[in-house]
Amino acid sequence: MARYAYEKDPVAIYRQSFATVRAEADLSHLPDGLKPVAIRLIHACGMTDVPQDLTWSPDAVDAAQAAFSARAPVLCDVEMVVHGIIRSRLPQGCDVICTLNEADVPSLAAELGTTRSAAATGLWRDRLEGAVVAIGNAPTALFHLLEMIADGGPKPALVLGFPVGFVGAAESKQALADNPFGLPFLAINGRRGGSAMAAAAVNALAAGLPEEL
Repeated sequence: MARYAYEKDPVAIYRQSFATVRAEADLSHLPDGLKPVAIRLIHACGMTDVPQDLTWSPDAVDAAQAAFSARAPVLCDVEMVVHGIIRSRLPQGCDVICTLNEADVPSLAAELGTTRSAAATGLWRDRLEGAVVAIGNAPTALFHLLEMIADGGPKPALVLGFPVGFVGAAESKQALADNPFGLPFLAINGRRGGSAMAAAAVNALAAGLPEEL
């Protein structure tokens, strides 16, 4: 017996959710290509003021589309980002990779004197050129990625910067926005972020919104 009155139809839930976002969020300052991304991000976190904190390079959407068309891999800092990405919406052949749990990561982190998340980005080197990077947890991973590129490492096609937290999150995303490498990016300013948002950005850039499919 139903004890509560609530919407059960998944299509209706999606439709009502995105209609609410469009009604309550100010998307007017965003380029058209980023509006579906902002809607997905709001849907992932429930905060309609997200668009006001987004920062991006002018070529971010084009870079994402080119990377997905080339079936570039998506490199993620944590497994939570991996599991939030809708694989069926990615072009066939796009691998989704997280190296955080590779056997040699703890020893590499100890050697470098950094976090496992940062050390794990070093294992991306062979797949990094032209990849889409989605960072949804660790500021140290974003900092280490930028350091690798500064040292002459391969450049990804796009970096989605959504690390979350109180230590280094805002600073790492500011470093991404200020990067001198011509690196395309999309990020959210400040402490906010998280794996759900990073995955939502990938999903939107790869496939738009559900009602558009």
